[in-house]
Amino acid sequence: MEISIKAQGDVQVVLLGGRFDAQAAGMVEEKLNGVLDAGHKKLLVDLAGTNYISSAGLRVLLATTKKVKKTNGRIVLSSLTQYVKEVFEIAGFTSIFDIYGDPNEALKHF
Repeated sequence: MEISIKAQGDVQVVLLGGRFDAQAAGMVEEKLNGVLDAGHKKLLVDLAGTNYISSAGLRVLLATTKKVKKTNGRIVLSSLTQYVKEVFEIAGFTSIFDIYGDPNEALKHF
């Protein structure tokens, strides 16, 4: 899994690429927790490069959402591939997350 983080104003944009599976989940969770521990409250997770997500990946995103909400922050997702979008729909996660078509659209909603 490839992970990169960049600031877009006061929003931390986390770009994920590759397989978001059990093997990658710990690394992604560590990076996301690092962003939150640094005091950032606005996260945009860009999944354009993510071609697979497992239940472990879903758990990481859900746990991160709970942490963000405790700090009155916000997390949004963008650019879900067709497969990832289907997994979110089946798991009922489309009602939990704010999901946008691309990062620019997502950034407008902070």
